[in-house]
Amino acid sequence: MNILGFDTATPETTVGLLTAGGEQFEARDELAPGERGRHAERVLVQSYELLADAKLTWTDLQVIAVGVGPGGYTGLRIGLATAHGLALAHDAELVGVGTLRALAEPVRGVTAIAILDARRGELFAAAYLDDVEVLSPCVITPLELPDVLGDAALRGALAVGAGALAQCDLLSRIGIEVPSEDSPCHHLCGGAICRLAARSPGGPATPLYLRRPDAERNLEARR
Repeated sequence: MNILGFDTATPETTVGLLTAGGEQFEARDELAPGERGRHAERVLVQSYELLADAKLTWTDLQVIAVGVGPGGYTGLRIGLATAHGLALAHDAELVGVGTLRALAEPVRGVTAIAILDARRGELFAAAYLDDVEVLSPCVITPLELPDVLGDAALRGALAVGAGALAQCDLLSRIGIEVPSEDSPCHHLCGGAICRLAARSPGGPATPLYLRRPDAERNLEARR
């Protein structure tokens, strides 16, 4: 089964390809600090390049897997619309994969806490022990981290993601390890999206926002 997977919920665009023969190909659009995501212009380009590397075409794909968030509203909409279009055009199965789940997937054998910057002074967080969900995806403030992550099952865990790096000191104080800034664990891996789609029942490809978009909140505030 050939699986193309991508995620546009974070500023970086990440794409992976898992072939029927077990080969994995990955690409990530790395950004400078503060640079805006380029999802609309990069996700299809990166996908095409990986297919070319694997000597496959769009019609060889059986599954399109897409990150469903939580994450940036605009990025999520771009990724989901692209995935729906590709699946429909090439008669492929469409599978949704949680963004935090994919971020935690490479960490095995210990509890992985995936934390992303949700802006507005908030964080998106979830935790997994291999394939078991320990903490469901949630939106919290940094001050709530000690209470939310203070359970015995989470002490001694490994925290990954941009949000974990930003809260490294606080996490260390409550007994949670954060890998060094240059660790690949802090970046979403396209291969993880493909692997999750391959070994798990297909999830719905609908966005997991966890909170309302800024535009909707701002409109309500002006009424």
